[in-house]
Amino acid sequence: MRFFNIALKENHIFILATTVLLVLLYGYGSLSFTGFFSSQVFLNLFIDNAYLIIVATGMAFVIITGGIDLSVGAFVAFISMVSATLLDMGFNAFLVIFLTLFIGVLFGGFQGFLISQFDLHPWIVTLAGMFLARGASFLINTESIVISNETFSYLSSAKVPIFGGYLTIGAIISLFVVVIAIFIAKYTKFGRNVYAIGGNVSSAKLMGLPVKRTTILVYMFSGFCSALGGFVFTTYMLSGYGLHLMGMEMDAIAACVIGGILLTGGFGYLIGPLLGVLSMGIIQTIIMFQGTLSSWWTKIAVGFLLFIFIVLQRLVVLNRRRKETKFSKQTTSKREPEARAVNQLDS
Repeated sequence: MRFFNIALKENHIFILATTVLLVLLYGYGSLSFTGFFSSQVFLNLFIDNAYLIIVATGMAFVIITGGIDLSVGAFVAFISMVSATLLDMGFNAFLVIFLTLFIGVLFGGFQGFLISQFDLHPWIVTLAGMFLARGASFLINTESIVISNETFSYLSSAKVPIFGGYLTIGAIISLFVVVIAIFIAKYTKFGRNVYAIGGNVSSAKLMGLPVKRTTILVYMFSGFCSALGGFVFTTYMLSGYGLHLMGMEMDAIAACVIGGILLTGGFGYLIGPLLGVLSMGIIQTIIMFQGTLSSWWTKIAVGFLLFIFIVLQRLVVLNRRRKETKFSKQTTSKREPEARAVNQLDS
């Protein structure tokens, strides 16, 4: 594709579109509201959405394989309840963190095992996981549990100076997760297998790739990211509650789509979910600075963006298929004279 006589690879269209959207939104906010163009307002996007960045990054791996994970929002709430309860019982804070991360890996691995071993649709399995996690949260306690643990309070209030402002521990963890995810996707065999499975699972099997094992590992990673996001969210809120983050799984999916992760699988850059989350965060910040609009306008704006990016995805996919069909026809037409010559020699 060409824009302004500049050749642009299809692989870069989505990232470019999201980046342009991010710049336009931030530019609009900076020109419209006093104080919007400040380092701390921008850094607050990472602080307030650190848990979503982590969860969306784990979700990206799942979507790239052609799957989906609807349990992430409920599982973050479940982790907050488990953490608050164990801390209230006097457990060591670092032991609680380790246990919750381990639970996340087990939970994600179990879902991946069911999907890969019994060939179940990810939508059904993770929907069941969503109900299970949300229901288990209310089995623990139906009320909100306030966290007063010193370690969690310190992690919640600790500030790291940067660019004239500050980031929290949770925000730094989220950026670290994004860097690790980018490295895994680009430079490891596991990352290549993820893209191969999402591109064509039948071809991946014929190539001898470990499809089942990779699927389990992908959901284990998503479960780990959900648990880590749950820890970050718990330190952010300093409470556990079963109704935390109702519908957050849709925010994670939306961030992936806006960030250029194809819902059909097989394509996407792991920086995309971060850009998608920041775009959604800027919309919410603009509405807050505006002051008179309902917070529900954030959902309306995100929904409108989703329509745009889904249409863009579809156009790119159709263009790619058109090129593949054209290439296939050209290859066939070139082989026909050779085939006729061989037949004449045989006769």
